[in-house]
Amino acid sequence: MLPYDLLLGLIGFSFVSSITPGPNNMMLLASGLNFGFRRTLPHMIGISIGFTLMVAIVGLGAGQVFERVPMLYTILKYLGTAYMLWLAWGIANSGPIEGDGASRGSPMTFLGAAAFQWVNPKAWVMALGAITTYSQAHDYVTSVIIIALAFGIINWPSVGVWAYFGASMRRFLTNPAQLRIFNRAMALLLVASLWPVFAELFAR
Repeated sequence: MLPYDLLLGLIGFSFVSSITPGPNNMMLLASGLNFGFRRTLPHMIGISIGFTLMVAIVGLGAGQVFERVPMLYTILKYLGTAYMLWLAWGIANSGPIEGDGASRGSPMTFLGAAAFQWVNPKAWVMALGAITTYSQAHDYVTSVIIIALAFGIINWPSVGVWAYFGASMRRFLTNPAQLRIFNRAMALLLVASLWPVFAELFAR
């Protein structure tokens, strides 16, 4: 078990890192507006479960692979950046909400959202940061499991706030021009969230 003060620190870190703006939350905000809260649920669940598994897998060995072969991490960053730019393009060009409240296109699936965590730079920073900061050498496996579960429990309501906020805006952004502006703003914010990655890649 983690010491009480370390556990409190982990809970605080999980909450702050999960609820602050990032690629996942920007996409959930846009999805909530374009598709509604109910249709965004698989996306939300995919993020929470996918990231929980990612933390556990990274803690139990995957992180060491990237330490031994740094090129793999660089390749992953390039692929992740390209994929997120493609997602930003899709958000920017999302169709208007139709008369029945639906939107053209489809929200991200559970599997798509879960797999996305592996190319999400913020997710890697969160996972590696949590493992290196809060794991205990004398009871490493147990502490990794606790860290993963903490994120799984806290991440779900945190990302849900963004999807709910987006869905609550549907009643106000019914004008196609307003929705187009919103979607393009979300796409720009998603691209902006990649700035640290761009800075690192172009600095090489």
